[in-house]
Amino acid sequence: MAPVFDFKALDASGKSSRGMVEAENQKAARLKLKKQGLMIVSISEKNTARPDAAMSIPFLAGRVSGREISLMTRQMASLVKSNIPLVEALTAMVDQSDKPALKIVLAQVRQDVNEGSSLAKAMTKHPKIFDNIYANMIEAGESSGTLGLVLLRLADLKEAQMRLRGKIISGMTYPVLMMCVSFALMLAIFTFVIPKLTKVFESMNKPMPAVTRMMMMISDVIVSWWFLFVGAGAIGAWIFHRYTNSAAGRPRWDATKLRLPLFGTLIRMIAITRFASTMATLLGSGVPILTAMNIAKNLVGSAPIARAIANARENITEGQSIAEPLKRSGEFPPMVLHMIAIGEKTGELPAMLKNVSETYEDQVNSRIDTMTSLIEPALIIFMGFGVVGVVLSVFIPLMDLSNLSR
Repeated sequence: MAPVFDFKALDASGKSSRGMVEAENQKAARLKLKKQGLMIVSISEKNTARPDAAMSIPFLAGRVSGREISLMTRQMASLVKSNIPLVEALTAMVDQSDKPALKIVLAQVRQDVNEGSSLAKAMTKHPKIFDNIYANMIEAGESSGTLGLVLLRLADLKEAQMRLRGKIISGMTYPVLMMCVSFALMLAIFTFVIPKLTKVFESMNKPMPAVTRMMMMISDVIVSWWFLFVGAGAIGAWIFHRYTNSAAGRPRWDATKLRLPLFGTLIRMIAITRFASTMATLLGSGVPILTAMNIAKNLVGSAPIARAIANARENITEGQSIAEPLKRSGEFPPMVLHMIAIGEKTGELPAMLKNVSETYEDQVNSRIDTMTSLIEPALIIFMGFGVVGVVLSVFIPLMDLSNLSR
């Protein structure tokens, strides 16, 4: 990145202005400002470290969360809708942001806009903060003169995505925690408790039940060969991760997930919610349908559904509708296809897609709540029987032997 210069200048009417300009050297900076019709009063190179240097080191700048981006977008929308000039709005956002990474990026965006760049073009330089959806919607908003409205829709979309993600995480947290605790408890019993009890049984020199002998054998294997289990588990996890993220393995794994009992339907509903909400927001903001579908297919998180969207996009270029190729894919429920078809016929596709996304978001929330309420007691019962079974298989024979010794 070229050096950045602070400047103070006068325009043709004599009005004073301050700003930043990026150029190879001070001479080039002066020439660039002169071409903009500005008379330079003072100019100096910024002494601060280059902004991109901080951004290149994540632990220095920190990450920007979706919630922070959503809040910034909604605040920007309020400023723009109040007819505040864009550079001033960006300056206000830079001043009030307390997140170093976001402050740096917004300062760079403000600088580019101040030098004549469009907001969309300035944001595309920071894809980690402003993704394709963001840049395309901003471009459409600038072209149509509805930037404030588009920013509001972007904030709504980001918040909807966060709600969905939060619901999924909260629904899975407790079951996963229960499984981890139960696994740790079982491991502790086999690793520490049973080996000590084995010595007690051996000292009594009494016959033991088959179940107890099996538990002791498992304990002995775990204690003696734990490093093999750890190594095999790590290698297996690495192979699974590589395969499910490969070009050949990802589609197969995603297709398998869609066929899972209980979870398959939920995964499909989540993907359709993402597709519908993204498409509704993009189309409602004036983004061309081919561009919107290309963005949406990369956000659904399921290869089979993404492939169906890509095929539908190709059919649209040949003059066909959206609903028919989606129907042929077999990945979309009839209700969704029906609403898309109605939206195409009536010219209200964004509104219909929004209805689909809202309906499916409610269904996803309800299904997650139901599954969580069923999984929690099932896990408790299953893990409880497992732990109690292991404990009883060892302690009951021990108590019997103790009684016999009396």
